[in-house]
Amino acid sequence: MNRKTYPFIFSALGIAINIVLGSITSMLSIPFLFLDTLGTIFTAVIFGPFYGAFTGGLTNVVQGILTNPKDIPFALVNIAVGLLVGFIAKKKTFHFSTALITGILLAVLCPLIGTPISIYLYGGITGDFNDIFFSWLVQSGQGIFTAAFIPRITSNLIDKIVSTLIVSFLLDRLPKNMTEGKAI
Repeated sequence: MNRKTYPFIFSALGIAINIVLGSITSMLSIPFLFLDTLGTIFTAVIFGPFYGAFTGGLTNVVQGILTNPKDIPFALVNIAVGLLVGFIAKKKTFHFSTALITGILLAVLCPLIGTPISIYLYGGITGDFNDIFFSWLVQSGQGIFTAAFIPRITSNLIDKIVSTLIVSFLLDRLPKNMTEGKAI
């Protein structure tokens, strides 16, 4: 396999992982778990921020074309995931503690980017289980940003930490030639 094509093939696999796991968790209505950035995180750790951002952004574009155009604007969130994880993985080995801290950072970063998008484009309603909490918070007198942000950060704390820890777990078990970004 050509060294130049390997990262792109891996990115395509990351996109497929994002879409498949995101669709499965959505169909099963698993609360607080999306797993729709796991492929982005995995790609970013192995190949760095550019390929992570590429994988993340294209995931949302492909998902938007295939199922729901509302996913496309949230590509900015997935791009940020790829960039942050890629830069962290360049500086630190992505073991348990790094993965945990990265998951916490992502849990804050993703809602900070995604909340304004959901408010501006969709009034805060995006069609997932967070909408129930959003509506309740708005009815209880919270401002729209707070009402949209709180459910997102809560669910992201679980999802992003679980996603980063899964990647860390997998990295420890894969052959070194796969985890060092080298062609097989």
